[in-house]
Amino acid sequence: MKRFAVPIVVMASLLLGGPAVAAEREGVTVSGAGEAYGQPDLLTADFGVESNAATVDAALTTAGSAAARMRDALVRAGLGKADLQTSNATIGSRTNDKQEITGYTVSQGLTAKIRDLPKAGDLMSAAIAAGGDAARLNGVSFSIEDDAALIAEARRKAFADARAKAELYAGAADRKLGRVVRISESAPSWGGGPMAQDSMAASGARLVIEPGRQRLSATVTVEWAFQK
Repeated sequence: MKRFAVPIVVMASLLLGGPAVAAEREGVTVSGAGEAYGQPDLLTADFGVESNAATVDAALTTAGSAAARMRDALVRAGLGKADLQTSNATIGSRTNDKQEITGYTVSQGLTAKIRDLPKAGDLMSAAIAAGGDAARLNGVSFSIEDDAALIAEARRKAFADARAKAELYAGAADRKLGRVVRISESAPSWGGGPMAQDSMAASGARLVIEPGRQRLSATVTVEWAFQK
């Protein structure tokens, strides 16, 4: 009876209009990786101000004045207001060993997008000088504003890498690749992260910025069917 069980079930499904049973597909699924490199054209600087005072009002006044001076220095250097954004603002209290409040700390962040990279060091130095002792620079990061061409290049390389692997496996199995059945992609990623403040070289009061180059990587997973 066992040898008739599967044909009977399949026949009933077809007669009743149920789903057809798909045959198992023979093929190979592999992942491929590709990289592309480009010259950064955008620097994002994470500025900030911090002020300590006995009262909240005094701390806010000092921090606000420092932030305004830094913003004005960046605008005078040519940055548009669309490239300046307040990133955070916090007010905290300071206490002694008895948990008594002894003062207040106000912090405020300012993110600036700088496109003129040769002048970035001078521009950032001017902003920090304008903020005085309240000024902070939490880090910078580089990017490529229009990265469409690099993404396309990395994707092509990733697919070529996947095909080379698939052909190798197909040859080892004495088969030939047929049509592509499915392609999925992991989100493209940029190599490296934000450069920390202590990674930047300083010459006197001037920051020296080296943009280097950016690496973009793409990963794809491709399924091929074998030729029959």
